[in-house]
Amino acid sequence: METGTILDREEIVQHIQEIADQIIARHGSNKEIALIGIRTGGAFLATRLRKTLVESGVPTPSLGILDITLYRDDWTKISSIPIVGKTELPFSIDDRLLILVDDVLYTGRTVRAAMDALMDYGRPKKIELAILADRGAENRELPIAPDYKGGTWTTSAEQTINVYLEEAGFEDHAVIEKKKAA
Repeated sequence: METGTILDREEIVQHIQEIADQIIARHGSNKEIALIGIRTGGAFLATRLRKTLVESGVPTPSLGILDITLYRDDWTKISSIPIVGKTELPFSIDDRLLILVDDVLYTGRTVRAAMDALMDYGRPKKIELAILADRGAENRELPIAPDYKGGTWTTSAEQTINVYLEEAGFEDHAVIEKKKAA
């Protein structure tokens, strides 16, 4: 696939609404839903998704933020001194329906790390996955698939999808870019 912008601000808003609609279609007004954003991009999207669900009439879902730094299987390749962010789960996850939220799904390893991290906090009833941008099932290294997604863009191993959001100081947009050399 060519590099360049794949989502502008309006399309990101539209995809978040579509994900909210998919969740509502499956779960209605279930009060046991908790959104768990994977730090950092997923945390911003979980906050937006929560707002969209509430605006659509769903009772305010619980919101948590999960840092997976030490659960990643590649953290030693990224840095010899990991920068660990704060996990914020101000509620029990036991017997709850959790929806993990992240910006991009690629190999599935981030999601696996998030599930490993969650198990250290309790035993959820069920975990589902909401993704803004799916890089395609052919790129998966683990048997992980989204329950809810904004869209799919098949990319090569030399490419990446980056989602830039206002909360991180950018104008909202998502792009396919060439991977930077390590």
